[in-house]
Amino acid sequence: MQHLLTLALAAAVAVNAYYLPGFPPQDYEEGDPVQLTVNALTSLDSRSLLPYDYYYDKFHFCKPEALEVERESLGSVLFGDRLYNSPFQVKTNLLKMLQNAECVKLCTNHIPADDAQFINLKIKEDYSLSWYVDNLPAAQVLPDDDGVEYYKMGFDLGALVGESEATEVAYFYNHYDITVEYHTQDNKKYRVVGVIVTPRSVKNIDKNNHCNYQETEVSFYYNVVWKKSKAAWGTRWDKYLHVTDSQIHWFSIVNSIVIVLMLTGMIAMILLRALHKDISRYNSFIEEDGGQEDIGWKLVHADVFRPPQHRMLLSVLVGNGAQIFLMSGVTLLFAILGFLSPSSRGALSTVTIIFYICFGGVSGYVSARLYKMMQGEYWRQNVALTALLVPGVVFLIFVILNFILIGAQSSAAVPFTTMMALIALWFLISTPLCIIGAYFGFKQPTIENPVKTNQIPRQVPNQPTYLNPWVSAAMGGILPFGAIFIELYFIMNSIWFHQIYYVFGFLFLVFLILVITSSEVAILMCYFHLCAEDWRWAWRSFFTAGCSGAYIFLHSGVYYFRKLHVDNTASMFLYFGWSLVMSALFVILTGSVGYVSCLVFVRSIFGSIKVD
Repeated sequence: MQHLLTLALAAAVAVNAYYLPGFPPQDYEEGDPVQLTVNALTSLDSRSLLPYDYYYDKFHFCKPEALEVERESLGSVLFGDRLYNSPFQVKTNLLKMLQNAECVKLCTNHIPADDAQFINLKIKEDYSLSWYVDNLPAAQVLPDDDGVEYYKMGFDLGALVGESEATEVAYFYNHYDITVEYHTQDNKKYRVVGVIVTPRSVKNIDKNNHCNYQETEVSFYYNVVWKKSKAAWGTRWDKYLHVTDSQIHWFSIVNSIVIVLMLTGMIAMILLRALHKDISRYNSFIEEDGGQEDIGWKLVHADVFRPPQHRMLLSVLVGNGAQIFLMSGVTLLFAILGFLSPSSRGALSTVTIIFYICFGGVSGYVSARLYKMMQGEYWRQNVALTALLVPGVVFLIFVILNFILIGAQSSAAVPFTTMMALIALWFLISTPLCIIGAYFGFKQPTIENPVKTNQIPRQVPNQPTYLNPWVSAAMGGILPFGAIFIELYFIMNSIWFHQIYYVFGFLFLVFLILVITSSEVAILMCYFHLCAEDWRWAWRSFFTAGCSGAYIFLHSGVYYFRKLHVDNTASMFLYFGWSLVMSALFVILTGSVGYVSCLVFVRSIFGSIKVD
């Protein structure tokens, strides 16, 4: 066990050490034009969660003569990326390989008072610009806590100068010092390996064509310096993918493993000691005189496989949980193998959506098998609800949030064509696959229960407080949440602070630990319920493990008030809307794992005893 753990942890480190490029290398010769594209503006300290188009009218940035939209993946569009060409690509302002430039004027724009007030507000909200040169993000060089320099993507829209908030003055950056790092092996072919932008506030240029760094004006200038670098093209992302809290990731893994070992020890004690003795004693009583009165969990053998209430809903949720489980597992597997490079914007979200669509058949099959096992009769409703209920609720929330983004004039509002593409994927691919999976599921023979079920339900005795459905769910949900909450913090930082999350080796281990923890805590509480002669384990097992999703939503609330500085209603709705969606999907995922684990557990123990 120790050797396997060591190998697993070593694999986590190795996985994080490389990636397969998602963008082919581009060779340039001296004087060749180099493309610079611009992306949406975002708030770096999350005072606002609303991105804005670079060419939003109120910013008054210089525009090219012919505005062109760069094609992006589905996931990139959904996450708010809006790439355009830039005025650096026109003939008079061409960015050329190895050709430095000083104080080149882009344009002069007049900014009305209302727009100036808007820009000042966005400077106070710490908005940043996002440029790309050769698909590599422009960055600022910053030191971490240990003094090691790394590249932080994006650069400031402006700066606040003043001793206090009341006396602060906003300065709009209109001059950009662009340093492009390049690598070459033969001094003939060159590759871009780094982009640094230092913004400044400049009033005008003097007669010697040098920049005069004074007050903010609305004329835009730039300098370009080409700097040779030893970094090879294949490692150019290393400076951007800087881990500042690696020890915390290891602490997260150790914390999760401790929880798993604790639960595994309790499960082993139950299975190897209590259950083994119970099964041996019950079977020996049957063989000897057959008159021994049943005690403990064997008392409910005639009711334990009774179909639960709302069996339709349970089978639908577990079917969708199986779909989410496979989507998550396969996506993480592709990520740790390096196929989802950070150089491919939106690749992770695009692949996630594709796998969710493709695994629609799994949800239909699992839901149909369970519904048939629960003696359900309305199979058409089961197929329809499996295909439409969960994705329909998520899509409804998505549409509502999109209207809020449209009202806030944010670039994160998803275009109508993208919405139609999502609907087409849902109804033309996912739904037919779900129907096909359900067809094969209903064609399979019914899953036979190991013991018979009485017609009259057994009365459940009064339960102790800790076995109350809500109390047991609250206690059970803490452990899966405790196994992931540290890594959850980094994931939320990457989402709301626009950082790149790429430590998928750690995340894959945490995912495995989450699955194991959810299974074990559900089995443990299920055993306690059965021993208390409570045979209603189906929904209990689902909510015992699924309650961890409720803790995630509570954690989201704490994160909102302690970490974020949101000061507008649209951002608040956006944050809590998507937090609700993520928490609900997490309930379905972990709840399904808990239910299936308990189903296997119950079938195993009641299949091991002899019943008259």
